[in-house]
Amino acid sequence: MGLFTLLLSCQASNPQLVIKHLGDEQSIVQIDAHKKYLLLPVQETSREAKLYMIVDNDVVKTINVRLAINKIDYFVPVEISAYKNKSITFNFQFIPDSAVCWKEMKLADSFDTRNIEAFRPVYHFTPAYGWMNDPNGMVYKDGEYHLFYQHNPYGSMWGNMNWGHAVSKDLVNWEHLPVAIAPDALGSIFSGSCVVDKDNTAGFGAGALVAFYTSAGDRQVQSMAYSLDNGRTFIKYARNPILTSTIRDFRDPKVFWHEPSRKWVMILAAGQEMRIYSSSDLKEWAMESRFGDGQGAHGGVWECPDLIELPIEGTELKKWVLICNINPGGPFGGSATQYFVGNFDGKKFINESPNVNKWMDWGKDHYATVTWSNALEGRHIALAWMSNWQYANDVPTKQYRSANSVPRDLSLYTYKGGTYLKSTPSPELLKLRGEQIKKRSFKVDRTYNVDKLMTDNSGAYEIEMTIKNKNAEIIGFQLFNSKGEEVDVTYNLVEKSFSIDRTKSGITSFSKEFPAVTTAPLRNDKEMTLRLFVDKSSIEAFGDGGRFVMTNLIFPSEPYNRISFYAKGGSYNVTSFTTYKLGLK
Repeated sequence: MGLFTLLLSCQASNPQLVIKHLGDEQSIVQIDAHKKYLLLPVQETSREAKLYMIVDNDVVKTINVRLAINKIDYFVPVEISAYKNKSITFNFQFIPDSAVCWKEMKLADSFDTRNIEAFRPVYHFTPAYGWMNDPNGMVYKDGEYHLFYQHNPYGSMWGNMNWGHAVSKDLVNWEHLPVAIAPDALGSIFSGSCVVDKDNTAGFGAGALVAFYTSAGDRQVQSMAYSLDNGRTFIKYARNPILTSTIRDFRDPKVFWHEPSRKWVMILAAGQEMRIYSSSDLKEWAMESRFGDGQGAHGGVWECPDLIELPIEGTELKKWVLICNINPGGPFGGSATQYFVGNFDGKKFINESPNVNKWMDWGKDHYATVTWSNALEGRHIALAWMSNWQYANDVPTKQYRSANSVPRDLSLYTYKGGTYLKSTPSPELLKLRGEQIKKRSFKVDRTYNVDKLMTDNSGAYEIEMTIKNKNAEIIGFQLFNSKGEEVDVTYNLVEKSFSIDRTKSGITSFSKEFPAVTTAPLRNDKEMTLRLFVDKSSIEAFGDGGRFVMTNLIFPSEPYNRISFYAKGGSYNVTSFTTYKLGLK
């Protein structure tokens, strides 16, 4: 009698749904697909339930989702319009009959993705909703930058890995597109890359967009899909997987064309090393070499590799850079991006400085960095996931989680006999600039205050400054708000270091790993140039023309709109200081 009463109750609240509880936390939901979405209520503290979507007695989709037990954090959509006029059955497992989700799930023709988050960035890319981590598959084709990314469309925590998809003509304004590659019988869709097969080496068609990704089931294998309509739809290769291994951590293939050897090259992560393969047709791959033993940091698993040839500024020379993301094992704990500079002959990479650890970014929140394939004018444009696995699932947002860094153009420079990576904000970011406020040069011998950075500060701005030291030992400033929350930025001329302290930056209590001071080596202590990109919940510092970069998340309760400079042991001059309001046009 109790079950019958509950069934009637659920049908009354959701007249388009027929809900049948089967006991043992299993339930059946039957609907007719006259709407576009089934909206599911989510509670992030719930354990994951399993949902099987069944059409004509066949399972067409399997989803893990944290359904609401006693409160609703937000809704996520399951698209059902592809099965219009058919009967659809959902089999739910691991959800008690008393859960609030049964009364609140509903059918709808729309899903509201308007920004309701105080911390959602203005000009950094974020998913329309749900979780995002690694950028992958990045490629330029026919006037569009394609950004694929690790995406959970069914919640704002990691899971259900699909390739999300967005396109841009200018690296600034992005159009969200439907999921590009979804899980299948081989597993979830982990990170990878895309190439333009302009000469039809694979036989899919000249100019086909070919994607390589890790199929992550019980074991990780490499698979391939291709698109003949500029990435709007992908066809999975019928003979997947194309590459297998007995290693459990075997993932993230980056593929590129190596002109001198007239072959495709794939580099992928295998435990704590990189493996390099070659192919003539993108289908059959031969292993050429391994890289990693005795090289760089090994505190965690190596992931998301890239291998690119970059110019050395001031010369006609080029060298190869192997980008290697590591988790954990970064200089300040958790996730980070290291790199190696050397030579590559199409088969083997040789690191020129095996005893030196080199970090691409010195902050806590710069990971899974890869570059766009096929970019115009030989540019190598990098993008990173702006978070850290230590707390990525816990940051104080709900509608979405995670943003990407600003795009950065890469090159090389030399310093004391070594070759290092330089990351500069991509020039397309200049079009974000709106209202600007310039200050005349000023001297700091103890303190100097700027009481207002701008009017109507929404938390999205850029600060550009030049500092000439006279005899100070410490050059510093604090960005802060009326709540007493602050970010402390310091040049230590004695220790030759640059640091950002976010321990008092705002909300930090969600993880003991979040309050932190991050430090980078300083190589120019005479005239210091600095560009700071602030966007609601992040701060990216580009120092000395991009010779050091630091990316950190912040969660202030209101925008920082004041700045206080200070000096210790002497004085310095701020010879230029400009604040730009940044926003999408």
